[in-house]
Amino acid sequence: MSEDGATDKATDEITEAAAQVPKTHADSVRKLADAMLRTAVWPSVGVVAAGALVAWLAVGLPGVWGALLGGAIAVASSLLTLVLMKQSAELPPQVVMAVALGGYVVKLVALLIVAITLKGVAWLHPTSLALTLIAAVVVWTGAEVVAFRRTKIPTLIV
Repeated sequence: MSEDGATDKATDEITEAAAQVPKTHADSVRKLADAMLRTAVWPSVGVVAAGALVAWLAVGLPGVWGALLGGAIAVASSLLTLVLMKQSAELPPQVVMAVALGGYVVKLVALLIVAITLKGVAWLHPTSLALTLIAAVVVWTGAEVVAFRRTKIPTLIV
């Protein structure tokens, strides 16, 4: 291959890489949210399945229901965070922080309502619910960190 051919190939690669870089902060946030979703879903499903299996072996069917409900709550909470990221991407940073804090408060209140509603329900095991919920949130959050580190986006767009 000639030297000019190698230069053209390098130039094409740089041009292609530059085309993939988000142009605005909102584009960057959306790209990151998509990457987080792709990276987090399957590990979280695996943790919920493992939690349900362990709960079934330990305490039977109430454990399975508890683990599945805990996993569903964790995944729904994490999905809500990604939806809020995407919906608030175009807003000023101060508003984004208010949205994030509001989303956090809504999730805490929802978790409190679920806990109060399910208190003493015989068909589910509360420890299985709690442990699977915690495990799924930790795995989802870890996957989000991995996605953030792997996603090629600038962290500051001026």
